[in-house]
Amino acid sequence: MDLLRRFLPIIRLFNQPQNTIKRELSWWVKIITGKPQCTYYFGPFPSKSEAIASQSGYTEDLIAEQAEEISIEITQGSPQSLTIIHE
Repeated sequence: MDLLRRFLPIIRLFNQPQNTIKRELSWWVKIITGKPQCTYYFGPFPSKSEAIASQSGYTEDLIAEQAEEISIEITQGSPQSLTIIHE
């Protein structure tokens, strides 16, 4: 029973349509800004290295738009929304 519970997420993943699997395994550049208070997701990328290579362009665009307090993460998964505005 414990073994089934352990592998159930993997089993569910392989029972999903192909495009859903690709989305779940994709890499994203997640940028959080303090001013304005937003979270942005850029991607998807097929590999972590491609996401890392592209992050500077997105950061430069946000700086040009006067965003401040910028932090960057490279994440894997499927974001629910590409832009989240925190109020």
